[in-house]
Amino acid sequence: MADYFVLNTGARIPSLGLGTAKTEPGTIGEAVYAAVKAGYRQIDCAPAYRNEKEIGLALKKLFEDSVVKREDLFISSKLWSGNHAPEDVPEGIDTTLEDLQLDYLDLFLIHAPVRTEKGAIRTAANYIPLDVPATWGAMEKLYDSGKARAIGVSNFSCKRMEDLFAVARVTPAVNQIESHPGWQQTKLRELCQSKGVHISAYSPLGRPGSPAFTGPSFLSNPIVTSVAEKLQKTPAQIALRWGLQMGQSVVPKSTNETRIKENFDIFDWSIPEDLMSKFSEIPQIKTLRAEFVVHPQGIYKTVEDFWDGEI
Repeated sequence: MADYFVLNTGARIPSLGLGTAKTEPGTIGEAVYAAVKAGYRQIDCAPAYRNEKEIGLALKKLFEDSVVKREDLFISSKLWSGNHAPEDVPEGIDTTLEDLQLDYLDLFLIHAPVRTEKGAIRTAANYIPLDVPATWGAMEKLYDSGKARAIGVSNFSCKRMEDLFAVARVTPAVNQIESHPGWQQTKLRELCQSKGVHISAYSPLGRPGSPAFTGPSFLSNPIVTSVAEKLQKTPAQIALRWGLQMGQSVVPKSTNETRIKENFDIFDWSIPEDLMSKFSEIPQIKTLRAEFVVHPQGIYKTVEDFWDGEI
């Protein structure tokens, strides 16, 4: 298994990245530094995580300490919901570049199909209708300029992807979605692969411990644990390796150096085909349902509305 996938732009996206969402203040910089030293070459960021300045300081230190050069890293970020208006999209990437202390991003994504007025608090009641063709047109200009060397989306359903394909001059390079053995998204994966869109998986270990998640973790599923025992790996390593063998990059989040290193140990072994086939038997439960987007007077009145029924 290669340690990267090739995007439709020809760029290489490392198959393992570090997720940086919702970390405690003061922890993500050390995690980024430790991850890169351990061999990670992809860092996944977003203004919504409120830590890009801290990540920028860590990147600066990595470059100054000659651990890596800028061109060795694949750094992605995302468009804030209040910057969807075409005239605000450039400001969105410029703020991120300033905070990360970079001249360009390797990948810039529309974070989610949610939009607010510029400067408005992001709440379900404040969402306004999307204008994906206009927003995507502005994203394409960033791609043309080189500030974003690839562009894509996140949390887009099959329907939203089909709508985007119908208007896009530049086909999205990536759709970043929740994907793991407990929520495999077969239909969406097949659609994206048929169009040359790479799947990047956030929450590839599920969301155990998350306040928004109360269900059982798929990591304790007998199929996952039995495969882990047979291959003498952890359930987390099995889940990440499953993702790679399904053709998607994975961006697990951790600020624990031991787990960061453990998650990196997924390249010099594989899950045999007979064991891979058993993963289709795992019950499918979406852990990020996104109830926080729902409001009786809002754009999305149910979670089914938000996911276009694909839940």
